[in-house]
Amino acid sequence: MRPGQIERRTHDYARHGTTSLFAALDTKSEELLGKTQRRHRSVECRRFLDTIEQNVPPELDIHLILDNYGTHKTQLIRDWLVKRLRFHLHFTPTSASWLNLVERWFALLTEKQLRRDAHRSTKELESAIRTFIRNHNKDPKPFVWHKTADQILDSVARF
Repeated sequence: MRPGQIERRTHDYARHGTTSLFAALDTKSEELLGKTQRRHRSVECRRFLDTIEQNVPPELDIHLILDNYGTHKTQLIRDWLVKRLRFHLHFTPTSASWLNLVERWFALLTEKQLRRDAHRSTKELESAIRTFIRNHNKDPKPFVWHKTADQILDSVARF
């Protein structure tokens, strides 16, 4: 890239692996608890729920806003949740993941860390994600919505 030159992207980049980022966002502090996993099954979801449980003080209730992905609807997860009454699940409407603050955080990760990086392996990708999370959590700032939920929904309804 040169000054004044428009950014270019190729249509055929080489992907050197993929990873899943399980993330829990504290909406009050904007601190993120994240864990990369090579797979996205209920076993990995369960491990992440254990991580949340270990990192949130036991006297606090935990409200999870989840998308409609099936991993957290399996019997393994249901059995785990039955024993932990402080966990409360809320699901975003189908095709409305943009309502989820953690989705906005994922966009921030993409914009500021991943978009222009070239990772030669899944290990490099995961390292970049963990580094971004660590740096973000050094000085987290809560998102501030500039429109009300009604204003956002009204603008979407027009399309």
